[in-house]
Parts: sequence; C-alpha cells; structure tokens
Amino acid sequence: MHPPTLGLLRPPGTILMGRGQRHALALHLPPGAQHALVVTDARMSREPAFAAMMQQVEEAGVRHSLVADVQSELPVADIVDAQKRLAHERVDVVIGIGGGTCMDFAKVIAVLLAHGGSPQDYYGENAVPGPAVPVIAIPTTAGTGSEATPVAVVSDPDREMKIGISSPYIVPVTAICDPELTDGAPPALTAAVGTDALSHAIESFTAIRRTPKPGLASERVFVGKSLLADQYALAAAAAVGRSLKTAVHGNSDPNRLAAARDDMVFAATAGGLALGTGGTAAAHALQYPVGAATHTPHGVGVGALLPYVMEFNRPARVPEFAALARALGADERQGDDEDLSHAVIEHVALLLSDIGIPATLADLGMPSGKERWLATQAIKATRLVENNPRELDADALEAIAAAAYRGDRASLRSATPAHAH
Repeated sequence: MHPPTLGLLRPPGTILMGRGQRHALALHLPPGAQHALVVTDARMSREPAFAAMMQQVEEAGVRHSLVADVQSELPVADIVDAQKRLAHERVDVVIGIGGGTCMDFAKVIAVLLAHGGSPQDYYGENAVPGPAVPVIAIPTTAGTGSEATPVAVVSDPDREMKIGISSPYIVPVTAICDPELTDGAPPALTAAVGTDALSHAIESFTAIRRTPKPGLASERVFVGKSLLADQYALAAAAAVGRSLKTAVHGNSDPNRLAAARDDMVFAATAGGLALGTGGTAAAHALQYPVGAATHTPHGVGVGALLPYVMEFNRPARVPEFAALARALGADERQGDDEDLSHAVIEHVALLLSDIGIPATLADLGMPSGKERWLATQAIKATRLVENNPRELDADALEAIAAAAYRGDRASLRSATPAHAH
C-alpha cells in the first residue's frame, strides 16, 4: 500500500471531547455574541441537559431564539420557515444540539442567515460564497460526524432523493462532543449511527486516489484518499471494532459501557474528520434511493449495502482492506494482505448482523425488481460515484444492488485485478 502523497484536513477550529464538556458551552460562544439561534429536536428540547445548556447561554448574557422541532428527514421548507422568522434579526452564532439532522439544520440556516437566498442556491459543492454565521455543534448521537464535516443533507420535495450542500464554509467553528449526551440512546439508534461512523471510515480510507495537483483542495470539497484523512479513518475503524457491540448491547459493568460510549463518540468525530476531505462513495450513493424507497434510517441502509460495496471494491484496494482488517481486529488468523482483505468483509458483515443491521435489501423492505432503478438514481450522486476506488457505471451499481438484494456477495468477486482510480 503506497501512502497518498496529498494530505488535507479541514477540522473545526476547536474540538472539545469528554464527559461533562457540554458545561463549557458558554466559554466557547463567539466574543461579543448577543444573539444565538439554538436548533434541536422535540425530544432533546425537553431534556434537563438541554435546559442547563440554555441557562449557560443566558447567564453569559446572550439571548437566544429556538427551533425545537427539527424533523428526522430535514425538509427544506422547515429551514426556510425558520429563515423567515429570523429575517429581521441579527444572529451571531447558531448552536446545533442533537443528531445529524439538527447539526445539518444549523449549518444550512447559518448559510441562509449570512448570504440569503434559498437552500437550493447552495446545492452541490462549493456553492457557498463565503463564511456563514459561526456554528457550534453539540452531537447527542455517536455516528454522523456532522460536527466535523463540510456537508449538510436535506430533503427536497422537488428531488427524488436527499441532496447535499458541501462547502468548507459550513464546517462548525466548534464541536463539543460530550458522551454523556449519548448515554440514553436506544440500541437501534446506537447501531444505526455507529454503522454510519464505520462506513465513513471504510469509504474514506478506500476512496479514489487523485493526482495531488496544486489547486485540487480548492477545486473539490472531497479530494479522496489522503494522508491525513487516512489516520482518522483507521482510528475510527479501530474504535468501532473495540466498542460498537458493547455500546449497542450494553454491559453489566457500567464503567465498561461508559468507556464504549466514549469510544463511539470518538469514532463518530474521527470518521467525520476522515469523511470531511476523503468523502464517501458507492454505499452512500446507493443508500440515497434505498432510503427514499424504504424510509429506513440512513445508517441502516448504508450498513445493509456496505459489505457488498466492499466486495465490489476489494480488488482495487487489497492493501487498504488488509489495514482495515488489522484496525478492526479481523486479523486473528494469520495471512497475507489478500487473505485479510477477504476476512475484513466477512468481519464487517458479522459485526453488522450482530447489532441488528439487515443483511440484504430485501430484509430492509426494498421491493424486488428495483435494482435498475436504484442504479439509475445512484449514478446521479456524481460526487459519490466519482469518489469510488473502482470505476462505477449504471451496470456496476445494478450488480451491487442485485447482489445486496439477494444476499449474494460471491457474485461480486472478481478473479482479475480491478481497474483502480
């Protein structure tokens, strides 16, 4: 495995991680801030931890407006409604508290408050013209990594699938990652978001390797595999391998369970840092139409697809898959990189099965006969398709979808080396 010759990282200005660190929120408000917009969902808005954070903001002399009904699919209309309510207000900081949708809402409204227009004006890559209102992201789930990424995903009724806004200008200025906020997450949610973190690690670590020409980092938000992103991807994978099952299933020792929750918060942020410049690929491209058709959580759909995408991509990334095997603890039996590259796919499939992720698209509720439709929809996610390490066209995506529907990874195994890029 030859190392990438480009390194790129665009992290938040401050990442604060640890139990109880939410109590430092007031210390990280921008100097001179007078008005904060706080974005959360209905469940979190009723939590004592949320009330305590709002008390900190008030005691710091900063008044706040509140959006407390963020929906799981993040409809663009809700963001526009909030924009209209705040049209005559100056907002100095946006604080997103919740899962990925709450943090993504915070990112998008921060752009609209700074630059006006509608969310549609900023779809795609690098359409945000300059800095947004500063965002402080406080995740309450351990998976999306949105606290550390330059992307926000919304639902638009004029589009068949979710659509992303990607720009370095929407990376939060501060991420406060307090594992205590994830302690109450139910097993199914912990599994779904933890799977998302794993997918970020695997897809960014095995992404396309682009020629590191000067200007690449300015032309693209997601440049593919890079020296710096790789370090966070492997660290995230190792944390998932150590801790995801315990975080989902619990442990009779509360200290071990707390340590697993801590580890998964680290995995989420590290995976977000890797995704932030490495980007994701085929599993995410296919999940968008799968999610639209089945109304299943993003992490669950990505997890159902991930072993099949890994099987397709394996011939193009044998050394990387072997490195992931070692990070995930899938190297119990000795072997060369070729052996380990196969072993890690089986290891990931078993891990996901153990935490309740469906093994096939049929198990996910995907109707039969939709494989070509999935492929034609997924190919529209150009950024994700171009980021895949093995060249993708509609036929290749259909083959992956068909294998994932049947539970037939063997059909994707190639006896000859795949063309990598």
